Amino acid sequence: MIMVPLNLVAETVRNLAHDHAQVVPISLFVAVLCLCLVIGHLLEENRWVNESIVAIIVGCIAGMILLFITKGKSSRILTFDEEVFFIYLLPPIIFNAGFQVKKKQFFHNFLTIMLFGVIGVFVSTAVITCGSRFLFPKLNFLGLSGQEYLAIGTIFSSTDTVCTLQVLHQDETPLLYSLVFGEGVVNDATSVVLFNAVQKIDLSRLDGRVFQVLGDFLYLFSTSTALGVVAGLLTAYLLKALSFGRHSSIREIALMMLMAYLSYMLSELFDLSGILTVFFCGVLMSHYAWHNVTEISRVTTRHLFAAISFIAETFIFLYVGMDALDIEKWRMTKLSLGSLIGIYSSLILLILLGRAAFVFPLSSLSNYMNRRADRTSKITFKHQIVIWWAGLMRGAVSIALAFKQFTFSGVTSDPVNATMVTNTIIVVLFSTLVFGFLTKPLIRYLLPHHATRKNNGHEESGPHPEDMNLPFLSLEESTETNLSRAKESLSMFIESPVYTMHYYWRSFDDSYMRPIFGGPRANFHNANTANHGHLSNVV
Repeated sequence: MIMVPLNLVAETVRNLAHDHAQVVPISLFVAVLCLCLVIGHLLEENRWVNESIVAIIVGCIAGMILLFITKGKSSRILTFDEEVFFIYLLPPIIFNAGFQVKKKQFFHNFLTIMLFGVIGVFVSTAVITCGSRFLFPKLNFLGLSGQEYLAIGTIFSSTDTVCTLQVLHQDETPLLYSLVFGEGVVNDATSVVLFNAVQKIDLSRLDGRVFQVLGDFLYLFSTSTALGVVAGLLTAYLLKALSFGRHSSIREIALMMLMAYLSYMLSELFDLSGILTVFFCGVLMSHYAWHNVTEISRVTTRHLFAAISFIAETFIFLYVGMDALDIEKWRMTKLSLGSLIGIYSSLILLILLGRAAFVFPLSSLSNYMNRRADRTSKITFKHQIVIWWAGLMRGAVSIALAFKQFTFSGVTSDPVNATMVTNTIIVVLFSTLVFGFLTKPLIRYLLPHHATRKNNGHEESGPHPEDMNLPFLSLEESTETNLSRAKESLSMFIESPVYTMHYYWRSFDDSYMRPIFGGPRANFHNANTANHGHLSNVV
């Protein structure tokens, strides 16, 4: 008879109990996730309520039920861990955004999107940081450091454009949809990059080294983007050169998923921005690698990446709804109800002002840069209002950054930190629910159906980049001819820089990139020949 030590039996029982304790909350959370999907399906026709709002409301209801069951002890099924968010939940969301982006519109409006998504974050961060540092002490909210005020600026500069994108229609308003979608993605990436830069700032030793901080940011931005581009191009080349689809479409899909995730993890390993890396990796994979796989893999990847991203987003908003009722954080807050309401109101006001401070000026700058382009590229005042409104909602990234700054694995015992976490949750709830509910009637009022239809021919109307018949300089032609072309190129760039850059990229992509990395070659040069002589009408 074999004798088993009692301590080994006890340890085994403890391990089984621990495993069971982990399985129960995960099972409950997955069940609530399924409930969100069902309710979202039933409310599909009602565009006043989007998936984010549904998840938050279901999370609040589930939190109230849990509070009742636990007699006020807890409103959450799982404990939030910002590391889990950044390692497992955020990468598929950002990668899918890059993979699904309409590349023609995105790169056609690339400069405008970068103005909103990069410069706009800096402007918004400055407004929110200065405003909160001025207002919070007047509301008896003390104890925040200068670095924490900067972090607050970046936290509340991260937008969530889901509500607006679910109302806008890409076929009816392609320019507006492209700007809102593109800015939303670049904004999130920039906010995280700036947040990480802020965490490394030592204000006591800054001593005018602002340009060094800006240089570090630009280095981080450029190297992260370059890593994503290299990962996307390498994947495309491997799929084209090795023809994985001859034997198994599963290997094609697995390679794309693993290479995307590897690029994100390598970026984090080298202290770069994984968000930027995985976003541009998704863009490059969609532009090149997607054309090198079998038809069944193309369909599968589109739906698979979108499904994983959807689950991750729903997971986050569901947790936000539950955590809004976390009694422990509310008990830690030592401020009066009037002071708390003042802080919430101040943050909402600063978000409104910070958004307006860059949307309207940068829209005017974009219109000036595109002043000689087709009229459908002009950002009208009504479009500017929609873009301003689209970025007022705050979402998952703001929550994750707040937890990363003010908690340790979702837990804090500091009243100031607890107040900031509850502030963030309330702002996310208010902006998503209130601004989200008002999005549909606002867009209906500003962009009636018959008006938005007029933009349907955006890509077909007006002078195309292909009409700008400016071939590259040729060694086979005379110096006089090349100089004449250079003058025409310079003139066209001055008059319409965005279209000029788009034209040259299309020409380079079709001539050199697609033959190496894959993708259908457009009839680009044929279009140039057919449209010869149109340059005088553009410049």
